[in-house]
Amino acid sequence: MTQIDRPFRLRHHGPRARRTRTVTAVSALLLALASCSAGGGAHPHSSPSAGRQAKPASVWRTHPRSIAALGDSITVGFNACTILSECPEVSWSTGTDPKVDSLARRLVKRPATHSWNFARAGALMDDLPGQVAAAAVRKPELVTVLIGANDACRTDVGAMTPTASFRADFTRSMKALRRSLPHTQVYVASVPDLLRLWSEGRKNPLGKEVWKLGICGSMLRDPDDLTKPAQDRRDEVRERVMAYNAALADVCGKDPLCRFDPAVFDYRFTGRQLSTWDWFHPGAGGQKELAELAFRTITRRQG
Repeated sequence: MTQIDRPFRLRHHGPRARRTRTVTAVSALLLALASCSAGGGAHPHSSPSAGRQAKPASVWRTHPRSIAALGDSITVGFNACTILSECPEVSWSTGTDPKVDSLARRLVKRPATHSWNFARAGALMDDLPGQVAAAAVRKPELVTVLIGANDACRTDVGAMTPTASFRADFTRSMKALRRSLPHTQVYVASVPDLLRLWSEGRKNPLGKEVWKLGICGSMLRDPDDLTKPAQDRRDEVRERVMAYNAALADVCGKDPLCRFDPAVFDYRFTGRQLSTWDWFHPGAGGQKELAELAFRTITRRQG
């Protein structure tokens, strides 16, 4: 049989013991009251964490001193100046053309020496880690990212990058960036609404002829086909782009020095902002609008 410990009982040893206990109790009460009146609780030095300072929150700088651009054909101004060629001088991020008024021109005092464009036409999300590695060498204070359209713009919907892979590659890119550039700010633009670009570009007969060369087949193939299967195909591409943007927003949102911008997807591009060579990529007018959208997000005060 297990023995049960007897409850502790206070023993009395006469008047002298009672007086000692009374004095002790009163002293303890006075100490407790003094402590409460001093700070509403225990003395600050009694805390195990006393003397430790809270880690300061990351502060977003609205005017970085250098910029590195990462991304795809949009950021290198593909088809914005001449057909089938890159035109980085009109890039929304690092371009030098005053008509576009890029982020570098707006934010950086010496854009010629303190802005770099590592974007590449045709780049997919799984190319982003390599661009991050190239940018890290320059140690920019701001990195801009606009990538993902090519992951949806495949020959057919079955060839689109799965959302899980897209998220994994972006997560890997952000981790690599943080290891190399722990204090660099990141602006992430949403992937444009490709369905909007189809609906605007198809109004131009020449544009539709250019699309036959194989531009974004998943969305632009048979542009005048309005049957349900064709519409369902385009809707599937749009839904994949929306899933990409949700992944970008989620991963970026976990980094205090990253800002995701949904405005690029929401922007209602018109024919005036599209390339006059393919009526799909942004022309100089579209690049200017992208620069303006990014500038608003980057210069927005926190809170």
